Amino acid sequence: MMDLPLKGLVVLEFSQYLSGPSAGLRLADLGARVIKIERPGIGDAGRKLAIKNLWVDDSSLLFHTINRNKESISANLKDATDLELIKKLIAKADILIHNFRPGVMEKTGLGFEQVQQINPRIIYAAISGYGKTGPWKNKPGQDLLLQSITGLAYTTGNGDNGPVPFGIAIGDILSGAQLVQGILAALIRRHKTCKGALIEVSLMESLLDFQFELLTTYFASEQQPVRSVINNGHALLGAPYGIYKTASGYIALAMMDLHALANAIGCTALLAFTKEEAFIKRDAIKEMLTNYLLQQESNYWIDKLHEFDLWAMEVMDWEKMTQQKAYQLLAMEQELNTGDKKIVTTRCPIRINGERLYASDGAPVLGKHKN
Repeated sequence: MMDLPLKGLVVLEFSQYLSGPSAGLRLADLGARVIKIERPGIGDAGRKLAIKNLWVDDSSLLFHTINRNKESISANLKDATDLELIKKLIAKADILIHNFRPGVMEKTGLGFEQVQQINPRIIYAAISGYGKTGPWKNKPGQDLLLQSITGLAYTTGNGDNGPVPFGIAIGDILSGAQLVQGILAALIRRHKTCKGALIEVSLMESLLDFQFELLTTYFASEQQPVRSVINNGHALLGAPYGIYKTASGYIALAMMDLHALANAIGCTALLAFTKEEAFIKRDAIKEMLTNYLLQQESNYWIDKLHEFDLWAMEVMDWEKMTQQKAYQLLAMEQELNTGDKKIVTTRCPIRINGERLYASDGAPVLGKHKN
């Protein structure tokens, strides 16, 4: 068994849904003992967040995947006895995570300054929706709402579409990952100084950072980046960048010289466009390619493009992707122990000294580890 780098560290996770629990999951993957502090009888609200009505025992499949390899203690933070128990745990803990709205933890007596009096060495890590000050601080920190308010929905889809959100909760996952980065940095500093820290991220700041390339361009030009009307792939890149339908499916074309592309696929009409026109006339170029690439199947075009060392790949769904040897060699799947029901999910993507990180323990039963 690998000696994981965070083994021996204790994390108290006062979190629900996705952002905070995703941070706790990564710390658990790296060896930390992560204890969820949940409301008696109810628990993390994510237990009831069922996707496509998929359940394992009394909790959702989503809850199991993002809370695997953790423990659970149920505690009523308004009850003096339960609160005293939690404070005893805080005194021994290394890290505390929460993703409640600003002021919620303070009302229970577990704000940063209050916790630091109990344990000055603790790393106190918090995720909010919009930061802890300002007129939006109490608005719901929900992923789709944050994608909408930060302009991210105007980076996806074609230019004649309305705004298009990501198909996943990208804000939750990014903020969880960035919280872990801050926690690890604080742990290194604590090793050198013996001092704790307050680490804070918000979904809004995470999604703004995610768009740094587009925002930097906007700040410089004072103009909103414009999506392609046809086969948009990136608002700042010219033709042929995008996804194209073929006779059998779809292929993705990345950055490439137009004349090299013309020679590879035999589309001589592309030779009429100069390198400088790849952005200025990108919709006209993409429309030409859209009609041309419908003539053959995906594999035909991929072989032609790869023969010329051009960056192109077939667009696959999950069924086809999982059949590929390249996917199978990654060994990204792992099975969780959840009683009678089998759950297959993804593993931690990090490798340490060449070894993959697997954790077979499923999510905890509510309150199972209180005694």
